[in-house]
Amino acid sequence: MTTIFKYSSQKSKAADEQLVAMRVSSVSILVNILLSAFKLLAGLIAHSGAMISDAIHSASDVFSTIIVIIGVRISGRKSDEDHQYGHERMECVASLILAVVLFLTGLGIGKEGLSNILAGNYEDLTVPGLFALIMAVISIAVKEWMYWYTRAAAKKINSGALMADAWHHRSDALSSIGAFIGIFGARMGYPVLDSAASLVICLFIVKAAYDIFKDAIDKMVDKSCDQETVQAMTKAAMEQEGVEQVDEIRTRLFGSKIYMDIEIGCNGELSLNQAHQIAEQVHDTIEKSFPLVKHCMVHVNPVNH
Repeated sequence: MTTIFKYSSQKSKAADEQLVAMRVSSVSILVNILLSAFKLLAGLIAHSGAMISDAIHSASDVFSTIIVIIGVRISGRKSDEDHQYGHERMECVASLILAVVLFLTGLGIGKEGLSNILAGNYEDLTVPGLFALIMAVISIAVKEWMYWYTRAAAKKINSGALMADAWHHRSDALSSIGAFIGIFGARMGYPVLDSAASLVICLFIVKAAYDIFKDAIDKMVDKSCDQETVQAMTKAAMEQEGVEQVDEIRTRLFGSKIYMDIEIGCNGELSLNQAHQIAEQVHDTIEKSFPLVKHCMVHVNPVNH
């Protein structure tokens, strides 16, 4: 019997992933600062309360992106004496914080819309100017682009925190759609559309917050990989010369990475060196074929013929 207990060497890959996250986050901060300033200007000039609220929402994205940067930086730290398995779960903590911020943002938008509908005082509202309507369209386009840009990067480096930030951009785009509908409706004589749209947007944002929260929790409580991934791992192990059977596979999500234990069956007459070489081959194949696997432990059981 032999046991392999290794950490894959992924220093350069981790550095590249952190570089991608930092680049996307820097772009996000710059875009949100500029967008918030122009939205606030449009809201003040065009007398649009919806646009001013939307500007505050965009400003909150700057805070969320800073949380992402902190989470990604901490999660990318090397293992140390106190954290021998690394710091990947800190990214989950960042995702949880963003989920809460997103949830509160959604509730705030919904509460404001519901209060306006129940109050029913629309006669004294100032009709917003055209500048606010144009700014709403620009905001929708920019924030939707930021969503896809950040989402692509999050998928590339498998970052939950970055994906959460992408959904924050999408929530801002939805908020801007609500602002557009409200401003357009007010200009057409139907100011109630602003509040009605806010309630719909609230549901979208709360749903996104729930999905982000659930994904982060799954990665913090050692949830197993999906069956398709486990089957692919089993197939990869069985294809290695000398492996006669796979007795057991256990996997767990650890932040954005995967830890796995696999028990393989080999000829019981093999020498210790031969069994060790087979285990090494399984270990290296798993880590090469599944880049998200940070640590793979291989245990060899004897198969008597």
